Amino acid sequence: MFWTTLVSVLVASASSGIALGAALGFTGLILLHFFNYGSAYLAVDTIWGIFNSFTLSAVPMFILLGEILLRSGISERAYAAFTPIFARVPGGLLHSNVAVCTLFGAVSGSSLSTAAAIGSVAYPELSKRGYNKEAVVGSLAGAGTLGLLIPPSLSLLIFGALTETSIGRLFAAGIVPGVMVSALFMLYIFLRSVNNPSIAPRDNTAYSLGFILHGMLRVWPILLLILAIMGSIMFGVATPTEAAGVGVAVAIVISFIWGDLTLKGLGESVYRSALMFASIGFIVLGAAILSQSVSILGVPQAILEAAIDSGLGKYGIFLLIVLIYVMFGCVFDGLSLMVMTLPIVFPLLTGLGFDPIWVGVMITILIEIGQVTPPVGLNLSVLTAITNGEISLGRTAIATIPYWGILLLAIGIITLVPSVVLILPNAIF
Repeated sequence: MFWTTLVSVLVASASSGIALGAALGFTGLILLHFFNYGSAYLAVDTIWGIFNSFTLSAVPMFILLGEILLRSGISERAYAAFTPIFARVPGGLLHSNVAVCTLFGAVSGSSLSTAAAIGSVAYPELSKRGYNKEAVVGSLAGAGTLGLLIPPSLSLLIFGALTETSIGRLFAAGIVPGVMVSALFMLYIFLRSVNNPSIAPRDNTAYSLGFILHGMLRVWPILLLILAIMGSIMFGVATPTEAAGVGVAVAIVISFIWGDLTLKGLGESVYRSALMFASIGFIVLGAAILSQSVSILGVPQAILEAAIDSGLGKYGIFLLIVLIYVMFGCVFDGLSLMVMTLPIVFPLLTGLGFDPIWVGVMITILIEIGQVTPPVGLNLSVLTAITNGEISLGRTAIATIPYWGILLLAIGIITLVPSVVLILPNAIF
């Protein structure tokens, strides 16, 4: 009866067209009322506890940080700095797409902001140079997902807030996997370009070492911003929330002095970030109510016992969860999928013996896969819009398949070698 009510109410409410946060919250209230002696009033305490969380207050600040950088023009300077480095390497400026997305991801925290900021600069430039357009959007869609994994990451931040896991350890855990995925993307681009040079025309311009180093000096403000955010967290100088505030202040100064930010652009950034956080907050609100209901009713414990008795083993169950996330990624955006499934998936995986920090990184990578999975994959939609319809959503999705596969490969590597995730947090904290 419980599962019938849970599934039917959630499906009916979600398909009615109401916001997903409302659907999740309504389902939780129904479960609390009918299966826990009319205790729907408990949701009030849950909502207060979530939105009174000091950790969650960092989310709007990191969103604002990404919006400021998006309007500052800094991405153009970073792209120009990396261009001479990869100009003569097979794959050329496709490598620059990955490198700049990696760098930008280390300050934006958002996959969409990363894909939009770098894509708006890279696509016109590479199209003009004769690069294969599908290869360009594929590299941008894939590399744009790094904004979710490389800290500061909104996904890891919200995961930590909802599961009461150390944000500092989560941020440290995302660094090595993020760099690894970036390197795998570049390796794929290199091998494909060697096999098919036509996708990336070679640039025979000879750049001196001095010219390259002078260009790299132009990215010092971004490195300063990374140091201000991550350094203060890693060395215990500031909490993630305090670091987010410092990051916004530094980003505003840098963007006014070094970038092209205006007062109007700053106002637009505040407005857009407020709208985005309202959307995220409503989903988190609904998910918190649903999480409380299933927790009070002992559902995670019952699922854990059933999973243990199934005979699949911990890795068999994990593989099943991966498949579920991949399938659900076709119809839900990543953040919605994460907050909707965490109430069951997190206690299940930690109960099976998986490290909570490892689980956070794994779920983030699975969400990254959802960002490039049609029809909902938001990175695909953003890049299709950037091309002004030159590359359709279907063609963008096909071009992104290799990067989708590389993200799955990363999950396999991290499963076989968990130290890839845990080495930095265990060494620093």
